[in-house]
Amino acid sequence: MILAVVGMFSLGTAKVSAQDSTAAAASETAQVQEMATVDAEVDVEGQPLHQAIKQKFLEGGAGWMAPILLCLVLGLAIAIERIIYLNLSTTNTKKLIAKVEEALNNGGIEAAKEVCRNTRGPVASIFYQGLLRYDEGLDVVEKTVVSYGSVQMGQMENGLSWISLFIALSPMLGFMGTVVGMIQAFDAIEAAGDVSPTLVAGGIKVALLTTMAGLIAAVILQLFYNYILSKIDGLVVTMEDTSITLVDMLTKFNKK
Repeated sequence: MILAVVGMFSLGTAKVSAQDSTAAAASETAQVQEMATVDAEVDVEGQPLHQAIKQKFLEGGAGWMAPILLCLVLGLAIAIERIIYLNLSTTNTKKLIAKVEEALNNGGIEAAKEVCRNTRGPVASIFYQGLLRYDEGLDVVEKTVVSYGSVQMGQMENGLSWISLFIALSPMLGFMGTVVGMIQAFDAIEAAGDVSPTLVAGGIKVALLTTMAGLIAAVILQLFYNYILSKIDGLVVTMEDTSITLVDMLTKFNKK
């Protein structure tokens, strides 16, 4: 009997100890997660990320970092405007072709022009220009479609030269800041007559920060630039395919 009571007491103690251990482990896990969250919001120097970026910007020198930042901001503004324009220019070409073909069969050229007039995008504009010159013959229609397609492609590429300029200019400004920083470091060595890490650290730091800023700006703009080019290429292929389809539809309509 005594042994049973002792066994039950030992079992109860073990359960309490296990519960205490579980609670302690849970508390420790919560503390670790809280510390990890705090560490995620703080950079390696114990500063918030935006303050660290601001500090590095000032350390790099506003005279060199500000032009790089200006290139990045202007390039992003043009890129975002182009992306919005190209997304608005994208239409459901299969649906448009079906509507134009139905309008041609039921209402003739004027009905097809009305469909194109009420549809946005370069494909609808090309269709409309081709339908306008249907009375002049299919050869004129084909030439008009090709010519107006080139005009639409030029409108889609508007502003890309500025983005490419900023992509090239950003690392150039960074490298120029690098050269200036190295000149400052050697000037400090010449003035002191001795090579000391504290003398050259400031100039080398400016050199590295400006280079890094220029490369980051160029990489970001290059990604947007390539994305815009891919969108334009897709639209150009679509315009070429639909132009051929338009000529075929008008040929069939002409035979009727």
